[in-house]
Amino acid sequence: MPRKRSPVADVLVALDLSCAAIGVSWYLFGAQAALLYGSARLTADVDVTVLLGDVSTEALVAALAGEGFELRISDPAFVAATRVIPVVHRATGFPTDVVLGGPGLEELFLSRASRRSVGGTRIPVVSAEDLIVMKILAGRDKDKEDVRAVVRAGQATLKLDTIRTTIAMLEEALGQSDLMPLFDELLTQATARRG
Repeated sequence: MPRKRSPVADVLVALDLSCAAIGVSWYLFGAQAALLYGSARLTADVDVTVLLGDVSTEALVAALAGEGFELRISDPAFVAATRVIPVVHRATGFPTDVVLGGPGLEELFLSRASRRSVGGTRIPVVSAEDLIVMKILAGRDKDKEDVRAVVRAGQATLKLDTIRTTIAMLEEALGQSDLMPLFDELLTQATARRG
């Protein structure tokens, strides 16, 4: 008897089919990506970024509906203000936030994403380095724990220069100077010997 996919894998397959149907690129980020890179935190949602290019938001919503997603919020003003399309996958009940990516940073993250196997299907996942940058920018306690876990799990292969370069670019663009010190602090905590 074939092994049944996990609900998260079902959601990701449906997302991949939706995006393929209209020819747009996407990648997984957030807690589900952190799980793939070594975090053990439980989460009950999926976060993805979709780069639409010339494709309309309406075409994306229709493609998502065709693969079993329905809108959680149908207010166009919400989508316009937040650039997030909140949907739920009917078959699994999994809430999914579809972030509408734009030029610049999200295109860079897409260019560095790679396809990883999830439930027997290869789906695009943000790089560990870029996931760390996203988590540093978010800065919540659970994001900081994800950074420590991802660093611990991948410290032999992480490209720290890539992380530092991207953080420096963000600090300059945002007029902030607190992101690099936070990364350095979390890196130290993650790599400190445990007694």
